[in-house]
Order: sequence, then C-alpha cells, then structure tokens
Amino acid sequence: MDYAELFEKAVVVSFSVSLFWKIIRHMWSSMDAEKEPVKVLVTGAAGQIGYALMPMIARGVMLGPDQPVIIHMLDIEQCAEALDGVKMELIDGAFPLLRGVVATTDVVEACRDVNIAVMLGGIPRKEGMERKDVMSRNVLIYKAQAAALEQHAAADCKVLVVANPANTNALILKEFAPSITDKNITCLTRLDHNRALGQIAEKLKVHVSDVKNIVVWGNHSSTQYPDADHASVATSSGERSVRDLIADDKWLNTEFITTIQQRGAAIIKARKLSSALSAASAVCDHIRDWVLGTPKGTWVSMGVCSDGSYGIQPGLIYSFPVTCQHGEWSIVQGLQIDEFSRAKMDSTANELIEEKSLAYSCLG
Repeated sequence: MDYAELFEKAVVVSFSVSLFWKIIRHMWSSMDAEKEPVKVLVTGAAGQIGYALMPMIARGVMLGPDQPVIIHMLDIEQCAEALDGVKMELIDGAFPLLRGVVATTDVVEACRDVNIAVMLGGIPRKEGMERKDVMSRNVLIYKAQAAALEQHAAADCKVLVVANPANTNALILKEFAPSITDKNITCLTRLDHNRALGQIAEKLKVHVSDVKNIVVWGNHSSTQYPDADHASVATSSGERSVRDLIADDKWLNTEFITTIQQRGAAIIKARKLSSALSAASAVCDHIRDWVLGTPKGTWVSMGVCSDGSYGIQPGLIYSFPVTCQHGEWSIVQGLQIDEFSRAKMDSTANELIEEKSLAYSCLG
C-alpha cells in the first residue's frame, strides 16, 4: 500500500470519527434542550377544582415531568383577590416546571396564545333555580368565552369543558368558536370513568390499575351510562372479563350504574362540598392521555363531537370510548351493544338533544 492510499484511508477514518462525535454532541444537545413552555388556561381558577388543579399542572401531572408550563388563570372580578392568592401560592411552591403565571379577570388576556384551555368556570345550579335559568346564564358565559378563544388562543388550542352542563356548554363553545376544529373541543367524563374503575376495583378487591376499558356513554349527568360489558381485569392467569369475574349481572346493571350516576351527590352529602380533588385529577388524566396518548390496548371515556358512531346523532357532544395518539382522539369502533345498553345509550342521547334545544332557545 503506497503513501497516497494510506493518506486517503486516514482521511476517511478521521472524517468518520469526526462525524460520529458531531452526532453524539447533537444528541446531547438535543437532550439538554428544554421544551417550549405550553400555555394552559384555567377558567374559574379561584374555585375548589382550580385550587386542587394548579399544583398538579405545575408539577407535570398533566403534561409530563419534562414539559414546562405557563399557567393562565381567569376568574370573575369578585374573585380577583382570591385569584391573586392562588398566584402567590404557585410562586411560593417553587415548581421547577412553572415558567410563569397570569392571573386576570380579563378574558382576552387570559386566552391570548393559550395551547390548552380547561373551562372550569360556570354558574352552578343552586336551590330554587330552574334548569333553564342555569342553562341561559351558562350559554352566555360560553358564548363570550368561545369568542375570546376564537380570536386569541393558539390555532391548535385544545379545549376541555368541565363546568356543568359540561356536554352542552362544550356544544355552545363549539358553535361560537368555528375556527377551533370540532376534534379540539371536548368535555369531561373522565371523572365518571375513573369512578367506575374504582368501584369495579373495590368490588373485586384488585388494584385499580388492573382494571381497564370501562365505557361511560352519553351525558355527564344522572342519565350517563357506565358500561362494564367490555371491561377486563389483569389477573395472574391473564385478562378476564369483568362480568365473568363479578358474576353478578344484577349488581352491574343496577347498583353499579346508579352509584356512578349519583357519586357526585353522595360526595356533596358527605363532604358538604362538591368533588374537587378527584375532578382535578380527572382533568389531568383527560389532557395527559389526549396529548401524550393512551396505553396500547386501553381506551378511556371522553365527551367528544359525535360523528354518528353507535347511532348517536352527529354533532352532539357525547361521551364515547376513545383511544388517543399523536394528540388526536379516535372513537373505538365495533363494540357489541346489547338491548339493555342500547336503551341506556339512547336515553342519555335524548337528554342531550333536549339540552341542545333548550340552549338554543336561550340564545333565541
């Protein structure tokens, strides 16, 4: 081998080593680079759920342990002082992922450039109030907030409506924020889904993480249908059907359903206050799975815009079983629906159709 050939080989080897180290340095640099902060709006932020939710968002429970966040908090003028108190506590918490806090009563400032909007704010039904009174006031709130999100939120903003009536509030928001794709407007039924998982786990004396694929169909109301027909439990001998393991159809078709439907009222009776901790946890679960994806072979319940699946009127915000991947949800198809389930699913759909009509009449 002559000197020219040796020199050529040396150059090739040197270039290869140089390229290798460049790649390694780039990988290290990429690992060290911090993600851009995600701006998360929470309306009604001075309330109970907001107070429970804020530290969860700031700690990465919602978006992951490596995702910085900027929290935008919105509430009404009467709650401005309490809102400032929550901001102080967030600062005092010294959360490593928290890159900023906006506390405001100005809906435009609150909505500016937000990537995720969690809508907790709304008028709750109180003693002596008619259903139409609650609906008419919430319709106006969600119409105004829809307009602000439409004009000022990020183009790909994901919206989760929590305030009741959650499905219909989400429907109104969808109507008045037409530039936000229907796929990006959802409502919370994950709390009901989690409650159902918890009841099955308690009944079977297993860990809740071993139970999966409950379905909550329909409205987040007392007509919702928690369905265990497709659920399974991980056992030492493999996955087993919930129905087979419980072996009590009467319980699954009666007490189990009514317990989930009335769980919120039971908590109010016991605690003298509505669900806050469990609701905040469910909000984080909903957003986390939506953004980061559901585990393979597992679905969750989300209130989403119906595409006609399972015979549900298109356009209704209805709770379906969904899987999520790459920030998109998809309705699980092909589940077998028996006569009992069909009646329950149609009943809650009919309530949503009535609510839609009532909401539009309030706009009228």
